[in-house]
Parts: sequence; C-alpha cells; structure tokens
Amino acid sequence: MRSLHNGPRLGRPVRQEYRGVTRGLALDLGSSRTRAWMPGHGVIADTDACGDFGAGPGHGRPVRRGRIVDPVSCGRMLGRIADSALGADRTDTVIVLSHPVLAGSEHRAAARELIAALGPTSVIALDSARAAAAYAGPQDGGPLLVVDIGAELTEATLLVDGLVRDARQAETGLSDLDPSEPPTAVVRTVLDMVDEMWKQDRHGAVLGALRKGPLLAGGGAARPDITDRVAVRLGVPVRLADDPATTVVRGAGLILSSVLRRAGATPALPGRTR
Repeated sequence: MRSLHNGPRLGRPVRQEYRGVTRGLALDLGSSRTRAWMPGHGVIADTDACGDFGAGPGHGRPVRRGRIVDPVSCGRMLGRIADSALGADRTDTVIVLSHPVLAGSEHRAAARELIAALGPTSVIALDSARAAAAYAGPQDGGPLLVVDIGAELTEATLLVDGLVRDARQAETGLSDLDPSEPPTAVVRTVLDMVDEMWKQDRHGAVLGALRKGPLLAGGGAARPDITDRVAVRLGVPVRLADDPATTVVRGAGLILSSVLRRAGATPALPGRTR
C-alpha cells in the first residue's frame, strides 16, 4: 500500500492563463476504461481501454495498475478519441487529464507526453480525487474523504480546503474479485486505508470527513454489495454521485468548462450531463 503521509502535500494546480482556447476535452485514462467528456455533449466516449490492441480481457491493456505500460497503443487510442472529438486541427484547444492521486512520476510524465503529442494548446493534469470532488458539488471548506474504487486500483484521499492532505493507494480493484464470492478484498482494503489515515491524523480531519460521509467514486461505487458493506463497517452513510463510474471524468469536465469560461469561450455547459 502506497501512502502520501508525511510526504509532499499536493496543492491546487498552478493557475495559468488559457487565453484564446475555445474548445476542450477531458480524459480519464483508467486501467479498464478510458472516458472522455466535452462541453455541450457530456461523456462522449466510455470505451474498453484494451481497444483493439489486446488479445483478450486483461491482456494487452496499455494501462495496468495505474501505470502506462504500452505508450504506443495508448497514444493510438487517445488519438482516435481526440480525432473524433476535436478534429485534426487542435489549435486553441485544452485537454484536462485526470490521473491517480499517487500516480508515480513515470506515469505522469508519460501521460503528459502522450497528451502533448495530440497537439493541444494547453494541457492540465488533475488528480482523480479533486476531479471527483468537483463533480460532487461545492463543499463547505471542511475535510472530504474520497474513495475511488477502480478496476485495478483503490485510492482513499483526504482533502482539506481543496488540498490533498493524505492519500493511500492499493493495487487491488474490481478485476481482483471472484464474481462468485463477496467483495471482501476490496472492502477490507478500503477499511485498512481509512484506519491508517485515522491513526496518523493529528487534527481530527478524518473524523470530520467521516461524519460528513465519504464520497465513493469509480466502478466499485456502482456496486451496492461494496458500498453497503463499506457503510456498515465504517458506521457512517456514504455519498454516491449518479453514475459513479464516470464521476472523475465529469468532474474533470466541469473544471474544463471553468477554464473555457475564464478564457472567454462560451461553450454550452451541460452542468452534470452524462
């Protein structure tokens, strides 16, 4: 299990000027699915990340356990999405890319290189926890616990005033579950993460976030057999966005829309359109 505790705090992205950008695309590059969102359209792509590059389920995927392992295939897949969404001319475009909170430097660098190769004017990298929080709506400024249960990764992130104060990551996800058995491994992973964060929290932020109710995202959050068990074991209600599997990309999309507004573009904003 990876941890951010006692490591560098992750703040808000450096505010930049995006003058002149008029179009954009938000991307969530996952181990199982790749999703894309556009202002005025909502989610325009929700595709098996394996695409036509693999030999079957679980094989040949360009992203494994939150790491890009096949940049060439990944680049082709992203190129097809960008061609369909933005056309061949990417002038005056901005792409927002979400990544796991504890994505390693190699994954972040590879992802930025692949997105830059698509030819946008600007690239914004955003961690998945803050993307999910953006979609969940305005917060009261207090602590928020985001639990993202994906195909091959599970992350728990503590946000305080929009900043990542602590995070845990485990290479356990839905793909590790036996369909014929209860989702014990994933539920246990979530509980262990929250327990570790609680033990190392000196300011009561975890307790405050639990009282508010943790926000669950990812494909695992769409499974009542997981969410119900997490709620019972934590002893608190959990919060779910509608269609939690697309929470991250839609949150990234709302941030994209904000960037376009600041840049002077006037896209049709679908709010929380799927």
